[in-house]
Amino acid sequence: MFADQSPGDRRRAYRGPAVLLQGFRPFFLGAGAWSLIAMVLWLAVYLGYLALPSRFDPLAWHSHEMLFGFVGAAIAGFLLTAVPNWTGRLPVRGRPLALLFALWLAGRLAVGLSEVVGAAAAALIDVAFLAALDGVLLREILAGRNWRNLPVVLIVALLTGCNLLVHLEYLTTAETAAIGLRLALATVIMLIALIGGRIVPSFTRNWLNKRNEARLPRPFGPLDRTVLASTLVAGLCWTAWPDWAGTGLLCLLAGLGNGWRLARWRGHRTLAEPLVWVLHLGYGWVAVGLGLLGLSIWFPDLPPSAPVHALTAGAMGTMTLAVMTRATLGHTGEALSAGTGTTAIYLLVTAAALLRVLSSILEAGGSLALAFGALCWAGAFGLFVVLYAPLLIARRRSA
Repeated sequence: MFADQSPGDRRRAYRGPAVLLQGFRPFFLGAGAWSLIAMVLWLAVYLGYLALPSRFDPLAWHSHEMLFGFVGAAIAGFLLTAVPNWTGRLPVRGRPLALLFALWLAGRLAVGLSEVVGAAAAALIDVAFLAALDGVLLREILAGRNWRNLPVVLIVALLTGCNLLVHLEYLTTAETAAIGLRLALATVIMLIALIGGRIVPSFTRNWLNKRNEARLPRPFGPLDRTVLASTLVAGLCWTAWPDWAGTGLLCLLAGLGNGWRLARWRGHRTLAEPLVWVLHLGYGWVAVGLGLLGLSIWFPDLPPSAPVHALTAGAMGTMTLAVMTRATLGHTGEALSAGTGTTAIYLLVTAAALLRVLSSILEAGGSLALAFGALCWAGAFGLFVVLYAPLLIARRRSA
């Protein structure tokens, strides 16, 4: 059908809604909107104004929806957009993309209403999304013979299993939710270390090259592999033995190693462009979070929620917004430069992460810091939706 057309011609041949043209469009919009909605709902529950009709307790629902709802959508948008670039195949779009997005949305409703629909139905609907996404990714990578990126299929499969572990606690008497959430967080952090380790120095190098900088980010080498291996081992040990002193040492070493990687990427030379320095900031939270995680195991006075929120609100929140804003601008034909509004998004999510970590440590004013942190988070993602929804639902300017 498209034998005589170039890849660009094939993309232009699609005449459906622009929001279903590529995976990043519906899923980045969904990730931003759901992060805002879920945080507002969580704040209402925390303050006692709302009770969700969910089998999940409020904290478990909040953790689940941040990891598998918000981050799950962001990962889907990124991978569904990246895989066509890796394989040279057409992107998943139109009706198949709409069905995949509908399945993600159904999962959010099913988990939130699991007291009504039942734990089994909620689990089936919710777990089906990541399983379906993994099937789509596997098909595309195999068809494109892109063996190098097969590990992403294993990562999404692992996240699917983590989600199932969380649901099993509400289906049986097994206490599997905590280990499922820890393994999911460790998996996402490993994904940031892997993919962030590619894109942060790459985008920084491109930006510095345009300014004729002599010193550029160091290339990937054996020591980077060592840091990635240490991050993997630390995450697995924290999943299995979260209170073991050896886990604390491994997490601290992984934090120092990731901080060392970041220091070699010349981030201090990118302060003139928020679209670049925010990538360094997001990766920096990985180092801080892992370091705090190690310290919290050694020193019980440091609450474990502090490092967890450094890794979630800090690393996941910042890096997700950094990637979603940059990818949206690039794929919609806009200039790769952060305006005032986009910079405000980055500042708000940074304030949210700092306040959430501090709220775990402060004895006085902790609840106030938590509430303001939640409002800053909602503000960051609300502003993302306001500024980027018009780009996500419209066709590329140059098309």
